[in-house]
Amino acid sequence: MKFSRTIFALFTATASVNAFTTSSNNVGVRSTAVASTPFFTSDIQSALDKEVSYQPGKADTEFAKKYGHLAGAQVRTVGEAFTQFTDKLGTPVNALYKGMCTDLVGSLHLVMVNARFQRDAVFSLGLVSALDLVLKNYPEAETGARIKSAMLESVGLDEAVVNAEAAALEAWAQGKTKEDIASALKGEGDSQLAAIAKAAKGDQWWMYSRFFGVGLVRIMEIVGVEMDMSVAYDVMENWMGKCMEKPYYTACSDSDLYFKTKGKLDMMETMMKEIEIREKKRMADRLEAKADMAIKAAEKAEKFQAEVDKEAAKEEKVEA
Repeated sequence: MKFSRTIFALFTATASVNAFTTSSNNVGVRSTAVASTPFFTSDIQSALDKEVSYQPGKADTEFAKKYGHLAGAQVRTVGEAFTQFTDKLGTPVNALYKGMCTDLVGSLHLVMVNARFQRDAVFSLGLVSALDLVLKNYPEAETGARIKSAMLESVGLDEAVVNAEAAALEAWAQGKTKEDIASALKGEGDSQLAAIAKAAKGDQWWMYSRFFGVGLVRIMEIVGVEMDMSVAYDVMENWMGKCMEKPYYTACSDSDLYFKTKGKLDMMETMMKEIEIREKKRMADRLEAKADMAIKAAEKAEKFQAEVDKEAAKEEKVEA
């Protein structure tokens, strides 16, 4: 009985195996088909050898030839930059501004440590304009100036140099038209802006940054372009795309972000002014109430003294 059960189990297992296997002829056909696919050709060996022999910065490309020497270089982290900013500032940032300052330190640091980044006057103008916009209504003006200094120092920038570059470009743009700026961004002329545009056009790895876009927005404001989001978008598209021949989508997006942020900051400024007005009114009301109490106390003391003098006069008459 036990033997018959064993025979039956073996027969069932054999049938199950056959159900999930193919004949030897099919296996041969499929093996040939797989071997003939592009992935399983002899080139796979050379591809694997190439991967194994890969060395950072040693690729046979123009990018690697230009920046390969930086492979393995130590790069500061955002955390280290923010730590230096905090240590340099030495005082807490106002709660309303803490998020913006954190974002500025982080984004500015990531721009500065990128090997493709090259600082220019447009970047400096945009950076100064952004910081002035954010910090112009900081509750303590002196602390606001220290925040700017600490932020620039934490990313390795010289505040005096950045301010000088921004002021020079701003002075040059005075009296110019939108068309003048467009010509300079095409590389025409010998102006500082034309030199920046020529350098950007001649560098296929030129790196755009948000502060470069803000610098262009500031130039728009100087030359009289209407400070409207849709108008600035069209001008940015023309300046970046047609004049500088660079991708303009990010720049246009940053232009929109600038106006949105400016709108929020203007609302915050209005709110803070309203709070300041209310606080001044409350203080004035408290001072007025104290003055009224002082006047009433003085009148009461005067009346009391009059009564005392009257009683003293009566006593003198009685004695006389």
